[in-house]
Amino acid sequence: MAMNVSGGGEEDVMSNINTTPLVDVMLVLLIIFLITVPVITQSVKLALPDAANQVNQTKPENIIIAVDKDGQVYWNITKLDNDELLQRLKEKSPIVPQPEVQIRADKDVRYEFVGRVVVDCQRAGIQKVGFISQPEAGYAAEQARQRAAIAAGGT
Repeated sequence: MAMNVSGGGEEDVMSNINTTPLVDVMLVLLIIFLITVPVITQSVKLALPDAANQVNQTKPENIIIAVDKDGQVYWNITKLDNDELLQRLKEKSPIVPQPEVQIRADKDVRYEFVGRVVVDCQRAGIQKVGFISQPEAGYAAEQARQRAAIAAGGT
């Protein structure tokens, strides 16, 4: 048993904050939020379609434009400036069916250079512009496995 031996009738001021009531209130609020949030969240039940990325086959009539890391633009392997690119795109846009422009850009190129190519495609009236990227290693392995299963007669 402890005994207060200080002199005088003054009560000492307690300098500690009692946090127990604060913790109790916070736990009660946490429980209330955990119970009410799933009830409040409502959404329409939908059966969303499954998506699968498929390798796009390059057709001979497609236009492949490459942009290197320095911003140089190439039509297949021919180096072009912006005016030449726009002129060539304008020549190809009236063809029916219109060829698709596929842009291959270096991963270190500034977006500004790729944006210029997209704007030139838009100015020329090209309807389909695509981006070619390197597939992930797991994707390539999965595609090879599927091809082997199909070749073996499975699905």
